[in-house]
Amino acid sequence: MSSKHRIIVMGVSGCGKTTIGDLVARELGAPFLDGDSLHPVENVAKMAAGTPLTDEDRWPWLATVGRELADASQGGLVLACSALRRSYRDAIREQAPDTVFLHLHGSKEVLRVRTEGRSGHFMPPALLESQLATLEALEADEAGIVVDIAAPVDQVVTEALAGIAAVAGAAVGTSAVAYQGAPGTQPRRFDVDLQAAPFDLDDDAVAWVESTIAGLSLEERIGQLFINHNNDYSPEYLDGVLDTYHVGGMRYRPGPSAAVQEHIRYAQSKTRIPLLMASNPEMGGAGSCDDGTFVSTHLQAGSHPDKAIARKMGQVAGVETAALGCNWAFAPIVDIHYNWRNTVISTRAFGNTPEIVVERAKEYFDGISESPTVCAMKHFPGDGMDERDQHVVTSYNTLGYEDWNRTYGHVYREMIGHGMQSIMIGHIGAPELTRHFRPGTADKDILPATLSPELLQDLLRGELGFNGLILTDASQMIGLTQAMKRKDLVPATIAAGCDMFLFFRNPAEDFGYMMDGYKSGVITEQRLHDALRRILALKASLGLHLKPAAELVPPVEALAKIGSDAHRAVAAEIADKTVTLIKDTANNLPITPETHKRIRLYGISGGSDFTRADPLAYLDTVKAELESAGFEVHLFKTADQREAAGETGVNFMSIISEEATGDYADKYDAALVFANVKGFAQEAAIRIKWSSPMAAEIPWYVTEVPTVFVSLNQPNHLIDVPMVKTAINAHAGTPEAIRATIEKILGKSEFQGTFNDNVFCDSFDTRL
Repeated sequence: MSSKHRIIVMGVSGCGKTTIGDLVARELGAPFLDGDSLHPVENVAKMAAGTPLTDEDRWPWLATVGRELADASQGGLVLACSALRRSYRDAIREQAPDTVFLHLHGSKEVLRVRTEGRSGHFMPPALLESQLATLEALEADEAGIVVDIAAPVDQVVTEALAGIAAVAGAAVGTSAVAYQGAPGTQPRRFDVDLQAAPFDLDDDAVAWVESTIAGLSLEERIGQLFINHNNDYSPEYLDGVLDTYHVGGMRYRPGPSAAVQEHIRYAQSKTRIPLLMASNPEMGGAGSCDDGTFVSTHLQAGSHPDKAIARKMGQVAGVETAALGCNWAFAPIVDIHYNWRNTVISTRAFGNTPEIVVERAKEYFDGISESPTVCAMKHFPGDGMDERDQHVVTSYNTLGYEDWNRTYGHVYREMIGHGMQSIMIGHIGAPELTRHFRPGTADKDILPATLSPELLQDLLRGELGFNGLILTDASQMIGLTQAMKRKDLVPATIAAGCDMFLFFRNPAEDFGYMMDGYKSGVITEQRLHDALRRILALKASLGLHLKPAAELVPPVEALAKIGSDAHRAVAAEIADKTVTLIKDTANNLPITPETHKRIRLYGISGGSDFTRADPLAYLDTVKAELESAGFEVHLFKTADQREAAGETGVNFMSIISEEATGDYADKYDAALVFANVKGFAQEAAIRIKWSSPMAAEIPWYVTEVPTVFVSLNQPNHLIDVPMVKTAINAHAGTPEAIRATIEKILGKSEFQGTFNDNVFCDSFDTRL
C-alpha cells in the first residue's frame, strides 16, 4: 500500500471507533472522518428513533463512504464506519479497492458497559444485540486487522498501527503515546498537541484524557462543553446541574468565603470527572468571595513604575481563590484601552499601550501561577477600540490586519509564548481581520469572534499558534445573542472553534441546542473530540485527575488566608503607591485642618448597579477619615436623599437655591468631591449622571473655594468636570485607598501614581 492510507475503523456501537480512529489518524498524519456524518437526513432520523436501517437505506451511504476514501488527498483518510457485513465492506471496496479495515473487537460484556448511558447516540444500547448478530468477521481475503478493545487505549492504538503496517507493507510509527503523526507526516492543522505547551502532559496524563473520553456517554461529552453559572448554593441545585447536564466547569455567584468553599466542595464530591472551578479575580481576592482582599484594579497595577504590583495582585488572587477551591482564573485582562470613552475596560486594562499590558499581564500571570491555578486571558480579539460594551451590544475592534498585529497581536503572541493556558473570546467583531482571511465579506456578515472560524482557527490557532483551550465569554451578552437565533448560535460557537460555552441561559434549552447541533453535523465528531481533549487536558495539567475528590478543595483552615492582615497590608502598600495626582493647576494642595477647617463633602455615584451594593457607602469611610484628621465635615445630600430621610417640601430647584448662595465661602473653606461611578453591562458607556438637572453638586463652587475632585474608580471624569483644578485618581473605594488619598491631600505623603493621556479625554479644557 502506498503512503496514501485508506482505513475503515469498523465495529459495533460502543467499540470506540471515533476515539481510536482519531488517534490512529493522528499517528498516520491523515484526516479523520466519522462515517455517521455522511448519512442522509432520513437515516439520521431513523437511527435517532432507534429504528434499524435497512440495506436499501445503507447502499447509498456506503457508496458515499467509498467515494470519500477514493477521493482522499495524498495524506489518505481514516474513516469510522460500522461496516458489519461483508457485503457492506465490498460496497466500500468497489469505490476504494485498497481500503484496509481495522476491526475493534470487544466481548459482549465490555461493549454493554461502554454503551450504557449512550441514549443520546444514534445507536441506543437496546440494539447492541442485533448489531452483534449482524456482525460478520473479516475473512481471509479481506485486507484488515482485528484489535481487542479490552486493552488500554494507548495499547489498542499501538496494536492497530502495527497491524496496519503489516497489512499495508509500509513502515508507520508504532508509538501511541504522543499521537503526533509518523515521521515525515504533518499533523492535522489546529488539532491539539497534549504534550506541548500549555498542557505539557506526560504519557499517563494523556492516557487518562483519552480513556476518560472513551468512557463518556454522549450526554456527558456534550455536558463537558458547558460552564454553569451557579445561582444557587443548595445541594439540590448542584445535584440537578451535575446529574442532568454533566457540566465540565462552574462559576458561582460570590458570597461569604465559608459558604463558597463548602459549595465548591460539595460540587467536586458529586461529579465523576473533576470540575474546572472558575473565579473572576481581576482585583485580587475581591470578586471571588465577599471577604476577599481588594488589592488593585488592572489600571491601578499599571499606574506606577513598580511592575511587581501586578505580581502581588496575582499572588493574592491565587492564594485566596485556591483557598476557596477554585482552580481557573478568568484573568488577566489583556485589552488595550485606546478609546477613553470605553468604560467597560477603562479600569480593567493595565493601560493604553501593548507594552504596559504585556509587562503587567506577565507579572500577574507569574504571581497567580504560584498557586494551583490556570488562567484565561480575555477578551480576544481585543476590547478598547469601540466605546461600547459587548454586554449590551456587539462591539468591534476596527484595526487593520497590520495594525492589529503590532498591537493586540503582539500582546497575544507574548502571552501565548509565556504559557497562557486558555483564552476567553469576546463577542467582539473584527471586520478587517475577517476580511483578511475571508476577502469580500460583507458588512452584514461580520460576526463576533465567538462565531468566527477565521478569527479562532486561521488567526488564533493558525497564525498565533495557540494550542490551549478557548472559551466563550458569557453567552447571555447581547454582543452574541443579537447575532443569530439561540438554537443556532449555541452549537455554532463550538463549530467555529470555541471549546467551552460559558453559562446556560436556559439549561434544558441550551443543552438541547448543543446536542441537536452535534446530531445534525454542525459540530463534527472531530471538532467535539478535539474540544473534549482540550477540556480534559486543562484538568489534567492541574493534576485534578490524580487527586481524590476529598482533596480537590482545601480544608476549612485555608480560609484564614482570605482577607488576612498580610494581604490587607499588601493592598495598603499598593494604594499608597498608586494614588495619582492628575492635576493641581491652582496649587490647591495641601489642604489641612489648619488652613481649611470646614469641608463641604460631596458624594457622586452612578446609582446602584446589578450588585445592589449601596453606591454611596464609601462616604461614611471618607467622612470618618476626614474627621479623624481634624476636619469639620458637612455632607451634602440631594433632594432624593433628603426625601428618603423623611424631609418634605424639597425638590431639585429648592436644593440648588439653598446650596448655591453668595455666602458659600463663608460657610466652607474647601470642597471635596468623591466620585465612585461604577458599573458595566447595563449601558454602552458610563459617564457621571448628576442627581438632577443643573444639580447642586456639580462643581460650580470651584470659583468660591478650593475644590478637589477624587475618582474612586473611572479615569475619564475630567470630561464631565473640567472646571476642577485639582483632580486625583484613587482607583478604588476601599478603606486603604481612601486613607492613602486623604494622607496625600493633607500633604503627609507624596503622590507616586502615574497616568496616561486618556485621563484628559482628548479635550483641551480638562488640562486647565
